[in-house]
Amino acid sequence: MTATTHTATASNTAPSPTTDAELETLLAAAQSAAAPLAALQPAERAKLLDAVADGLDTAADQLVPVAQRETRLAEARLRGELKRTSFQLRLFGEVLHDGSYLGARIDHADADWPMGAPRPDLRRMLIPLGPVVVFAASNFPFAFSVAGGDTASALAAGSPVLLKAHSGHPALSKLTADVVVRALAAAGAPDGTFALITGTAAGASALRDPRVKAGSFTGSIPGGRALFDIASSRPQPIPFFGELGSNNPVFVTERAAAERGKEIAEGFISSFTMGAGQFCTKPGTLVVPAGSDLVEALREAALPSAAPLLNDRIQSGYTEVLQELAANPRITVLAQGKDPLADPPSPTLLLTTAADVLAEPHALQTECFGPTSVVVTYDDESQLPALAETFAGQLTATIQGTESCSVEDLVEVLTRKAGRVLWNQWSTGVSVTYAQQHGGPYPATTAAGSTSVGTAAIERFLRPVAYQGFPQHLLPEALREENPLGVARLVDGRLVDDRRVNGRES
Repeated sequence: MTATTHTATASNTAPSPTTDAELETLLAAAQSAAAPLAALQPAERAKLLDAVADGLDTAADQLVPVAQRETRLAEARLRGELKRTSFQLRLFGEVLHDGSYLGARIDHADADWPMGAPRPDLRRMLIPLGPVVVFAASNFPFAFSVAGGDTASALAAGSPVLLKAHSGHPALSKLTADVVVRALAAAGAPDGTFALITGTAAGASALRDPRVKAGSFTGSIPGGRALFDIASSRPQPIPFFGELGSNNPVFVTERAAAERGKEIAEGFISSFTMGAGQFCTKPGTLVVPAGSDLVEALREAALPSAAPLLNDRIQSGYTEVLQELAANPRITVLAQGKDPLADPPSPTLLLTTAADVLAEPHALQTECFGPTSVVVTYDDESQLPALAETFAGQLTATIQGTESCSVEDLVEVLTRKAGRVLWNQWSTGVSVTYAQQHGGPYPATTAAGSTSVGTAAIERFLRPVAYQGFPQHLLPEALREENPLGVARLVDGRLVDDRRVNGRES
């Protein structure tokens, strides 16, 4: 199987940047793999995903130590993340067995169609886009990296993957890619189904190549926006699914603060320091009633010990943003560990007011990737919708309230602003499941209509095609009258559920 010129081995060495000649070989292989990969039965692609998941589980003792060395993350965290990674691969396999992801629709010809003209026979379903470039993230070296969610959903869709490794864990990327390559080859995947590429230039070149039909990215706003602009400015623009940045504000009502102030303070501290504050869903702003016991509870709370950040680049970026925020005259320090700028840094809580945020929202809502959050005090709950309006697009937004709180206006604003709205829970910890939405309006993502977590992520790498007037033998199986795949379909506007799961009636 042609997958990478930098074959991963147990040597744990980082690959050198992909050359132009190597990239051309990989792009040609991905293009050649597109048609045979798309032609596989859904159950056959599910076997590929299961094989990769099994390979990752088997290689855990080899992968985790390398991940520890390159990311400074604890073994328990990494093993849990690797379990999530293999789980989501298998979950997409279940999606393929189910078949409803195809969105199959059949409209039979109707000479008396009420629009005033006969309706032709039309049959619609989703098909793979073709080769895609996935840019790995730094903060989840398994779940959002080489074999992460975008790789899983793209392969499930039937789209070959060119995986651009993240510079924060190069040896791990190489090693993980080797596991993926071997697993896919052993399971019979078409040659060129998966490839690892390295280096900023190679990633950008791949995104520009006309054989690539989509791109995905998780990282910073500047980096993601630069790639988005490349994808959009091509002679033939392509979809680009970028997750760029999010503040994830939390709004606490007066009654909730009075009834559960200590509990909310503890939950917030645990959430904003989880993973040393390096989760994209970290609550970066907590909006609380002025004069409430909650403010004092946060001021007096014992903050967690310092924890190392992923790498030197993130460490320097964190301290730079923290110093910018702390230097703003509208901000004071509410609580802080003894070494807030050290490596590793102690957590910091900053304090400002609703009036100051309304006066200078952009500066006071700057995302600080690391263990820092801003507490905002308000005088009256009537200020909350206006405060919520000042936030740009978010991955998440949270309300800590009670059943008797009148927060309908706030809910309406947050629903427009965020992809996931939470009630009395915390945004960190993103469940991989069917109804998950991990995305939101810009700058949280470049494509608010998609998700990078959960089974709906497969839709990123599919596009609809309608077949009009075709004979049965030329139609895809999902659109034939006998429905050999046994998938649920919308037939003449009515749902007909013939789904079979793993060969059994569902």
